[in-house]
Amino acid sequence: MFGYSEEQISTFGLTFGVGAFMLYMLFIIGHLAWESKAGKFGTFVLFLGLGLGMVGFAAKFVIQWFFSK
Repeated sequence: MFGYSEEQISTFGLTFGVGAFMLYMLFIIGHLAWESKAGKFGTFVLFLGLGLGMVGFAAKFVIQWFFSK
């Protein structure tokens, strides 16, 4: 499609598409903390608990990039 292979399209979608979705998820977590009036510690717990999976995904990407060199 448009001169790109399936591998190039899926790599682009995985890195930028999921990255944009992760940024949107951070916005959702922040909005959830704001609406619930969680306070500083509650906001920290929300970001820690709900954002931990995103950290794992980003770490996986960095580890794969590191070992591919």
